[in-house]
Amino acid sequence: MAAQKLYLLDGMALIYRAYFALIRNPVRTSSGFNSSAIFVFANTLLDILERHKPTHIAVAFDTEAPTPRHREFPPYKAQREAMPEELAASIPHVKRFAQALRIPVIEQDGYEADDLIGTLARRAEGAGGYQTFMVTPDKDFAQLVGPAICIYKPGRQGGEEEILGPAEVCAKWEINRPGQVIDILGLWGDASDNIPGIPGIGEKTARKLVRQYDNLEGVLAHAGELKGKQKENVLAYADQARLSKRLATIIIDVPLDIDLDALELQEPDREQLRSFLTEFEFNALGRRFFGDDFKAGRGAGVKTDHQGSLFAELRCLRNTPHSYRRIAGDDSAARFQLVQLLLGVDRFAFDTETTSLDAKTGRLLGFSVCWKEGEACYVELPEDPKACAAVLGEFASVWEDPGKLMIGHNLKFDLGVLLWSGIRVHNRCFDTMLAHCLVEPGQRHRLDYLAESLLGYTPIPISSLIGERGKEQRAMEEIAREDPEQLAEYAAEDADVAWRVAVKIEPRLSGSSQERVLWDIELPLLPVLADMEHEGIAVDTAALAEVGRALSARAETLRRRVLDLAGVEFNLDSPRQLGEILFERLALAEKPKKTKTGQFATNEQILTSLASRHTIVQDILDYREATKLKNTYVDTLPAQVSPRSGRIHTTFQQLMTATGRLASHDPNLQNIPIRTEAGREIRRAFVPRGPGWLLLSADYSQIELRVMASLSGDEALCQAFEHNLDIHASTAAAVYGVGLDGVLPEMRRTAKMVNFGIIYGISAFGLSQRLGIPRGEAAAIIDSYFRRFPGVKRYMENTVKRARECGYVETVAGRRRSLPDINSKNGNLRSAAERTAINTPIQGAAADMIKLAMIRIANSFEAERFRSRMILQVHDELVFDVLQEERQAVAEVVEDRMRTALPLKTSIVVETGFGKNWLEAH
Repeated sequence: MAAQKLYLLDGMALIYRAYFALIRNPVRTSSGFNSSAIFVFANTLLDILERHKPTHIAVAFDTEAPTPRHREFPPYKAQREAMPEELAASIPHVKRFAQALRIPVIEQDGYEADDLIGTLARRAEGAGGYQTFMVTPDKDFAQLVGPAICIYKPGRQGGEEEILGPAEVCAKWEINRPGQVIDILGLWGDASDNIPGIPGIGEKTARKLVRQYDNLEGVLAHAGELKGKQKENVLAYADQARLSKRLATIIIDVPLDIDLDALELQEPDREQLRSFLTEFEFNALGRRFFGDDFKAGRGAGVKTDHQGSLFAELRCLRNTPHSYRRIAGDDSAARFQLVQLLLGVDRFAFDTETTSLDAKTGRLLGFSVCWKEGEACYVELPEDPKACAAVLGEFASVWEDPGKLMIGHNLKFDLGVLLWSGIRVHNRCFDTMLAHCLVEPGQRHRLDYLAESLLGYTPIPISSLIGERGKEQRAMEEIAREDPEQLAEYAAEDADVAWRVAVKIEPRLSGSSQERVLWDIELPLLPVLADMEHEGIAVDTAALAEVGRALSARAETLRRRVLDLAGVEFNLDSPRQLGEILFERLALAEKPKKTKTGQFATNEQILTSLASRHTIVQDILDYREATKLKNTYVDTLPAQVSPRSGRIHTTFQQLMTATGRLASHDPNLQNIPIRTEAGREIRRAFVPRGPGWLLLSADYSQIELRVMASLSGDEALCQAFEHNLDIHASTAAAVYGVGLDGVLPEMRRTAKMVNFGIIYGISAFGLSQRLGIPRGEAAAIIDSYFRRFPGVKRYMENTVKRARECGYVETVAGRRRSLPDINSKNGNLRSAAERTAINTPIQGAAADMIKLAMIRIANSFEAERFRSRMILQVHDELVFDVLQEERQAVAEVVEDRMRTALPLKTSIVVETGFGKNWLEAH
């Protein structure tokens, strides 16, 4: 390896990747600024500095000025969507961060970052003594790789980093030398840059031809040896291929007025760096630089010795005072002492160690408790189930005390593990993960992240116990047997860290609306969900198999019908082939949308909008539904029946959605469609747990419309509900100016679309798309609606106005949702934020209502000592396993607790039904 290590970062490519890596869960400052791109880029850059210790470094950026490529080929990159506004706003701050580290930021009009990096890499290669690392996810850079130049790809979201030298590039592209990458791109093109290549030649064919004929010129010279359409296209598009190769070639002689010595790593600007990290609230990064007291403003200084670390070391177990203890499985005296200690405290942190991340299949190896910062204990448990239950029973007096607070991180998992071990916890709960979700919804919520960001502390990584991924990874059971002290230390630290994180988070909740949401809704719901997950629901696998046979037959009938309508055989499951049939052969759209890879887009939204143009489209949608239901549910549900219980156990997620609605996974039982016959048939396979039992379905009727009426206070809408009118027929009568007896079915259908569309801030364009009517007609319908229900209009306007003023909206219960785009200059982003502002208080109130109902129902079931159990929550519906003799009492309790969970100005209707299966009950 050369003495000098030069790292050249492709700034634009890295921040694009950084921004979209966290697009679903962005990092935001307390003011709402999306700092995802800055945060990920900063971590990538600091990781390079700390672990790879470059001697020279620079970051290259594009400018907005056109390049020679644009002048030669105006469509170059023309298909790219405009940069997201939040990402564009981050770019100046990314440059500021680099400048705070005194890392050169290089940009030059007329050239792309690729060209600047290529030029500097070649200069370093010519100078000798340098090993250059081009830091980029862009495949084009492979053409520059050589003995002294390689590509460094940072790991994505915890994945492995990748370094590509000549051998790796040749193996990856299946070529003889890296320079042949340009020839491949000349033939294949590059959809991301709108480089055309030769039609009909994909990546595999391009590689094969370049291997055979050495380069693009060789392929063109031997075009006569090719066959059929391939020969025809190569001959016809030879000039386009040469153009594509020129466009893909990185320029390596940019007249850059900078020498390599200017890229030598410098000492950071401490004050500028401190100011930057404080501004963007990057506490964990600040502690890496300045030590534990970063926020207090008393930095420990920045180390700049290139042979050492650039950063102040985070605290960890080896440099933090602690007193951890292991209680062996046969030490009953030590367990007795621990029980007495825990009985004397009002709160303790708790964590379990298991053989699996699946609560119902994993064996409980032990548990850890912490009752004071730095003091924790790990209790080993016997392998024999009866002996294990006996040891757990020794702690019953602790876990049965409702006056104690149990603290944990992702505590529902631990409660579930205990339930599968025969222990039901009655302590109050404080889950640091749920608390952090409410305090910092835009950040990550893993315990190690909270430890670093809130405590300046790095916990023992799990990989230090079990090893990295792969065949060499050890099982936790093996560690418990061979390295019990190591496992005890790891487990005790988890409880200790959870304790200390709770101490940090609780004050941040104090006095806020989120404190009420946490203590009144989310924390009381936690053990309820653990119970529901443990109960599960029974499935009739024979009935499911029958549904599967019917779905297979239906899918095949639809497939044959689609092929007949298309007039040609093709793979209906191939989006590319389907797009060609719909938009080239049948020409169903004048300007069809395309994906980033250049294929025609054929997603459900697009197909639904085209359904009225050709019967083939609805058949395709029906085919997709049949195959999806079969693949997602019919084929997979039988394998998810637990051998221990004979039932299926879904996992509920409390705060996965921004509105607070519950989600479920493994399996996801909330996505089984109820509006289609095929979806309803799958529900028929869900049955009671045994003879003498029934399923009860309790469903809120039109709850979001009732919430809208209550929040808006619209007199006409509220009266419609109070008089138990058909709300959709009532709306249709108002909109069309007819009596209720004059409402036609199509009028009611339109009114129903308007009623639910208004909740989501539907526009005239959106309504016209859904109903297949002219936009002017849709606009007239919406205007008529608002004339009839002016209170709804006022509610929407006032809600958006308040959101613009404070940057967020809240539900009646206080659940808050930030809206960083509400004042955006980008019309699309602003409109989307306005729709979210209108919808969130409505959908969020419905979510809060059913959560509160679940808590009250669970408490009532326990007080009444019912044997019946609540087992599922799906949107606005609750499902129960009910003992026949408890039927009437359970129905009365459920209906009452649901109706009174969150009082509204309008009446709340709960529809209930019993049945021998879920469909019959619903």
